Amino acid sequence: MSKKIERTVSEFNNELKLKGFNVFQIEQDAESTRTYSRKDFYKICLTTGKSMIHYADRSFEHEGTVLFFGNPHIPYSWETLSNTYVGYTILFSEEFFAASQRVDRLQQLPLFKIGGTPVLSISESQRLFLNSVFSKMIEEQQSNYSMKDDLIRNYIQLILHEAMKMQPSEKFDKQKNAASRLTSVFMELLERQFPIETSEKPLTMRTAQDYANNLSVHVNYLNRAVKEVTGKPTSTHIADRITTEAKALLQHTDWNISEIGYALGFEYPTYFNNFFKRQTGTTPKTVRLLEVSS
Repeated sequence: MSKKIERTVSEFNNELKLKGFNVFQIEQDAESTRTYSRKDFYKICLTTGKSMIHYADRSFEHEGTVLFFGNPHIPYSWETLSNTYVGYTILFSEEFFAASQRVDRLQQLPLFKIGGTPVLSISESQRLFLNSVFSKMIEEQQSNYSMKDDLIRNYIQLILHEAMKMQPSEKFDKQKNAASRLTSVFMELLERQFPIETSEKPLTMRTAQDYANNLSVHVNYLNRAVKEVTGKPTSTHIADRITTEAKALLQHTDWNISEIGYALGFEYPTYFNNFFKRQTGTTPKTVRLLEVSS
């Protein structure tokens, strides 16, 4: 029989999604792990310690204080290498920042842009100043001030401006050529669209143009890079991944076929049926019946 996917949402995630932002002090969270959907939130992190940051195709190892800017459309990971690790983090959504009417600038800033500089080395005086800004944000987050969202946005913009004035760090290690780097970022971004957790929030990135827009490159350039590196067009990778997700939803949820098609971005069930049959040679209904009978 089919079984429904478990979906547990932590109190932290509930608060984050409700407010559109959350700022916290890292040393006060050392005993717990906060997980969140990076595809939904920008991240600014001020940390002191030894760490290795992997950002797209680059890696940066640093001991001391760094200011990191995470773009939800670019893959990154963070390895903590030291026992003592302190600092601050703020997560915020595009919708939250959009109220300042400057959201279009975010992905164009070198801080968030692919090929830009997402990691800055911070001096002691800069650390003290930025600590005070993060502390103010935490204070306002806990206040009842009616316009605190505007104030939080102003603090974010202050950090962005301060970072833009700093000398970018040049300690990144280039690992791949431009085509490989772009392909790696595309493949990671594609994977981040999954798994589909609810039919109420359908998949929106379904074409090569959608991914090119999110990666701020021309679609022809993206297609050439992906085909050069993988031997397959961008559209093939997207279709294959949607098909894999469709099979998983058919086998492991109790959603009806129309709901699954809608969750995967197909406006009408017929479109989903035609796509699935073209990809697999069979129909969604057949796959569902095979799962039920097993």
